[in-house]
Amino acid sequence: MKITVDRDLCDSHGQCVFAAPEVFSFDDDDYLLYTAEPGEDLRDSVLKAAAVCPVRAIRIEG
Repeated sequence: MKITVDRDLCDSHGQCVFAAPEVFSFDDDDYLLYTAEPGEDLRDSVLKAAAVCPVRAIRIEG
């Protein structure tokens, strides 16, 4: 599984961080950080994170 985030769409709402904190986080400047290729065991939380993103900025491949 590979994750990409459209930085032009992302408004730092943080819903992904709540849904999948093992994959998504913010740095000290509220810039979104994420693991681009998380383990398959995190698929459910990553799918939830993508689903709750209010601007649909998260894309998942694989």
